Amino acid sequence: MAGDNVLVEFFKLIYTILFSILESIFYCFVSKKEKSVTDEIALVTGAGSGIGRLIAIELSKRGCILLLLDINPVSLEETASIIRNSKGKSYKYVCDLSIRQNIHDTMAKIAKDIGDVDILINNAGIVTGKSILDASDEEIEKTLDINLMAHFWLIRSVLPSMLARNHGHIVTIASVAGLAGINKMTDYSASKFGAVGLDDSLRQEIIHLNKTGVKTTCICPYYINTGMFHGVKTKFPKITPILKPEYVSHKIVKAILTDQVILVIPKIIHLLLMLKSLLPTRGFQAVCDFFEVNKDMASFRGRRGNM
Repeated sequence: MAGDNVLVEFFKLIYTILFSILESIFYCFVSKKEKSVTDEIALVTGAGSGIGRLIAIELSKRGCILLLLDINPVSLEETASIIRNSKGKSYKYVCDLSIRQNIHDTMAKIAKDIGDVDILINNAGIVTGKSILDASDEEIEKTLDINLMAHFWLIRSVLPSMLARNHGHIVTIASVAGLAGINKMTDYSASKFGAVGLDDSLRQEIIHLNKTGVKTTCICPYYINTGMFHGVKTKFPKITPILKPEYVSHKIVKAILTDQVILVIPKIIHLLLMLKSLLPTRGFQAVCDFFEVNKDMASFRGRRGNM
């Protein structure tokens, strides 16, 4: 009977939920087994500096063959040199991610020269640090092109082969600003909200296709001390510190190796986001005012560049 089927499905749902909770608690105390990425082809955007460079170096140490993408040829060569000196293997591609055709041309060259990409890390990003009225049309468009639209073009390039092989990993470097809006970051926050939504929907599409070998990971870090957010200050640095890039890159690589679906850094942000879901709007705004979130960017002097 239909009623019996619904009841069975309901109990399966409860079982799955309870099991997932217990599993999460278990892995709070026991580290997940890391997968091997030896000889995997890993493409990292914004690999010339910051988090992108550190991720590329760490993946190289794990045995990956790196495809390094960046708009700056000098910094790109610096990253390649570091990998080369540590006996790693990498290929450099100068690419302007704000230009769709440039991305298509670069990916066509990679397909011809190297072959299929196993791990895609959409890392490159820029921030203007201006209000919606102070940012120019061109600045807003460029932020969205690099921080969001480039993700679409790169994913569409590598996903078909991943699905065909039922093997691959797509990593989205988003931001806490993609989970909660921040003053003077309307364009940046909008692009990161889009990146989070893209990752979430992409994962559902892959699940629907039953391609269990294709993984996705979304990374949402707080401010990182890479120069991109130079000058940013928080009211309580011991509670919500400006993160060290080495720490963040290590966490990102570990999340990739353990197929973690989402990583929010630091963990205290989980509590704040929980309050956002539970509290009335006015109540959560009081929390933001207490932490002076809207003053974080007051002393911002950052640079345009890779996250």
